[in-house]
Amino acid sequence: MKILIIEDEKKVARAIKERLEKEGFIATIAYNGEEGFFRVNSETFDLVILDWMLPGRDGIEILEIMRQKSISTPVIVLTARDSVEDKVTGLGAGADDYLIKPFAFPELVARIRALSRRGKKESAQHLSFAGIEMNLLTRKVSRDQKVLQLTNKEFELLEYLLRNKNKIVSRGMLSQNVWHEMARATPLDNVIDVHIAHLRKKIDDPFDTKLLHTLRGVGFILSEEIQ
Repeated sequence: MKILIIEDEKKVARAIKERLEKEGFIATIAYNGEEGFFRVNSETFDLVILDWMLPGRDGIEILEIMRQKSISTPVIVLTARDSVEDKVTGLGAGADDYLIKPFAFPELVARIRALSRRGKKESAQHLSFAGIEMNLLTRKVSRDQKVLQLTNKEFELLEYLLRNKNKIVSRGMLSQNVWHEMARATPLDNVIDVHIAHLRKKIDDPFDTKLLHTLRGVGFILSEEIQ
């Protein structure tokens, strides 16, 4: 497993690299935001460990651009910022996990392995989550073996949500990555809200466990945990 560490504190970065290599990972370090941004856009990694506060580009900016470019590499954000608002910002930007400094190395390794296992459950032709099954070749979608009839745009919307499951997705992210509009506008926000409502009726209303949640003022999340 090839891991990129984007961390400007050299002592911390080297300690993480040394520990990961002892665990059998291949670790590469970028000591500032610009170098990290270049590497993540020009090389292939299985996971990125990303510090929030970086010289050059900060971690959140790097993360937002990665997701805008549909770079789906799992990202663990490392930061000393531990408020709920900071966590919402990190997850909303597209982080897969969030670890507060100082942290224990065994916890970091455990989180890396958990994200690795999650990624292996999906193939290029198939996405699944909490009973939802999506075949990207046949474009068939079901939940708990009940076939769901989706429009083309609902299919694209659900595909994006599945690829970003358990992560907050903003209207801006949807406008760029599903509707392919670079500039947000109120009419498009309204269109997104309508499609979210239609999709929710199909994937949630007939079932006890609700998966598609709206976070007021933030965006949406496909998750079993938020009720």
